[in-house]
Amino acid sequence: MVIGASLCSFEGNKKEVYKDASAPVKERVEDLLKRMTLEEKVGQMNQFVGIEHIKTNSAVMTADELKNNTANAFYPGFTYKDVEKWTEQGVIGSFLHVLTLKEANYLQSLAMKSRLQIPILFGIDAIHGNANAPDNTVYPTNINLACSFDTLMAYKIARQTAKEMRAMNMHWTFNPNVEVARDARWGRVGETYGEDPYLVSLMGVQSVKGYQGNLNSDADVLACIKHFVGGSEPINGTNGSPADLSERTLREVFFPPFEAGVKAGAMSLMTAHNELNGIPCHSNEWLIEDVLRGEWKFPGFVVSDWMDIEHIHDLHATAENIKEAFYQSIMAGMDMHMHGIHWNEMVVELVKEGRIPESRIDESVRRILDIKFRLGLFEHPYADESKTMKIRLSAEHRQTALEAARSGIVLLKNEGVLPLNASKYKRILVTGINADDENILGDWSAPEKPENVTTILEGLKMIAPDTQFDFVDQGWDPRNMNPAKVTEAADRAKFADLNIVVAGEYMMRFRWTDRTDGEDTDRSDIDLVGLQNELIEKVAASGKPTILILVNGRPLGVQWAAEHLPAIVEAWAPGMYGGQAVAEILYGKVNPSAKLAITIPHSVGQLQMIYNHKPSQYFHPYAAGKPSTPLYPFGYGLSYTTYKYEDLKLDRKEISKDGKVEASVKVTNTGTRDGVEIVQLYIHDKYSSATRPVKELKDFARVSLKTGESKNISFIITPDKLAFYDKKMQKIVEPGEFTIMVGSSSDDKDLLKEEFAVK
Repeated sequence: MVIGASLCSFEGNKKEVYKDASAPVKERVEDLLKRMTLEEKVGQMNQFVGIEHIKTNSAVMTADELKNNTANAFYPGFTYKDVEKWTEQGVIGSFLHVLTLKEANYLQSLAMKSRLQIPILFGIDAIHGNANAPDNTVYPTNINLACSFDTLMAYKIARQTAKEMRAMNMHWTFNPNVEVARDARWGRVGETYGEDPYLVSLMGVQSVKGYQGNLNSDADVLACIKHFVGGSEPINGTNGSPADLSERTLREVFFPPFEAGVKAGAMSLMTAHNELNGIPCHSNEWLIEDVLRGEWKFPGFVVSDWMDIEHIHDLHATAENIKEAFYQSIMAGMDMHMHGIHWNEMVVELVKEGRIPESRIDESVRRILDIKFRLGLFEHPYADESKTMKIRLSAEHRQTALEAARSGIVLLKNEGVLPLNASKYKRILVTGINADDENILGDWSAPEKPENVTTILEGLKMIAPDTQFDFVDQGWDPRNMNPAKVTEAADRAKFADLNIVVAGEYMMRFRWTDRTDGEDTDRSDIDLVGLQNELIEKVAASGKPTILILVNGRPLGVQWAAEHLPAIVEAWAPGMYGGQAVAEILYGKVNPSAKLAITIPHSVGQLQMIYNHKPSQYFHPYAAGKPSTPLYPFGYGLSYTTYKYEDLKLDRKEISKDGKVEASVKVTNTGTRDGVEIVQLYIHDKYSSATRPVKELKDFARVSLKTGESKNISFIITPDKLAFYDKKMQKIVEPGEFTIMVGSSSDDKDLLKEEFAVK
């Protein structure tokens, strides 16, 4: 196969409007489009992995190993030299898995040798910072960010990430992931903003705005809302398995964050691995054309996920061959293919055979070129290697990473042992797989230089320098823990004043097959893996106070610890300064404020476990085993101070369908420490023509309160917060009674209630 074999030349005597930076983008796009051959157009719709990625993986992988691998690739029968040649021919539009500025600039230099000099669009999975490439700021993961309920922090992190990406000549982040996570077995929970559509929507919107800015400067990157749709509630909990969801569930739960992202200006969207109600998302015309472009007026381009167009043929079997899969996907609205060698030749054939109109190809290419022009890539195809590290890992960005970690760590349990008294606990045993490991960086992170990461053990030594920390290393791999090391920790715990066990999951991608959490790392249970429970129990048997710290991406059913230990901290994956943030919270330098953005079940047997369930979901409680209530509910999180809620008032008890009501509540810091409380407002429609959840988060506020201080917090309840889809799937506000609930978590015992009516 020779890609681009039929390239032809155009006369160069016409004015090249597309090279005129002062011309309107639309005119530049149309001028360039008229100059392009069919092969060049189809090439713009195709993405390849980088040449260094090809070199590495072709040396260690077989063609058979490629079939189920969604992280690494090469192209059997072709070498990186072929990819270089195709880049020079101008028939590759985009690359991913390019992880250095040097390689990005080199590939761009090859594109500049092509006939039309159309620059490459470099995409990368910058999920929590541009962490997948080394020497970049690694912020806490998305689930951490969601637990802070800090939408301004979401914007700030995205803005800083965009600057670091452009400093590496990267232009497009495959984030935010605005899937609503409703199955704790699913390995990608940690890269989402949790289980609530409202919270996910707000975090996604601010991330889109932070990444894209005005989408016209060298500090802006293209955001990608993903994965459309339903992959976060897979039938068996595994990534890419079928989703069978009613249109009601789609429109009430899964669509809102995507629609909000489109309204916020997101200019790219990625379809989901899975089939939805029997139709692969990558060939689902209803999703892409009817809903996304028809209803929501999405103006950007749609990109496939990793080789998922091919999976229409070889996995879902709704296309009899790859060429037919390409046809189905393009005609359903797909604009860009991730990734591979057959696309160019087969799509060109489909056009020449008359099956795909060239005008359909032009639609996709217009959308892609529009972004390249708006990002200024034609004028500035390179990034300056001499300036890159003045932006990446800057002091400002590092400080943001630390602040975000502090506000995203959840205190789940505390029976008086925290904050730690350094004079009381002079000798502390520290053990567990995540005590002294870069795994705190989380999924989608490359290994970093040790000086750029503060592990939890290092953080403890930093914050409590006069304390003697006795460390028993359990290794990084929970599946291959050494029983002798568990016994050693149990023995040494007897001589400590206090014990800290740092447990959880393993997520680092450079050990792809050894992970227990992350992309394509799904679980059949949510227990701690390996000997970790045994370690916790044996250390706690010392009789000394024992604290559990969790580093993980998914909710874990730590039932024994919840019943027997005096303190549990959910750190998630808190990023490069997570160790410092954890230690600051343990020693009271920082007062924890985070609240759970996702419910933590007791066990896998409780799934599905969500706070916004329908009234009948627990009509019959479980006959044996665990209760019908969660281990820890959505919106829950402790502090070192206490808050009192009182005087919930509504400014009116009756409104019209287009009216609004103001709810106010008095919140007082009744404890001895200054703190930040996350005040949550929920709504329940008491009687409705279609069943409604028992409660739905509709607003929240992060409130700073000094000791003894009171504040009146107000929320405006507008018609959009009351609307739902009726029996005819029309979105309306029905007359009737509504319950307003305000408090510190979704648990009924934490909520004040008032009612009003819509007439």
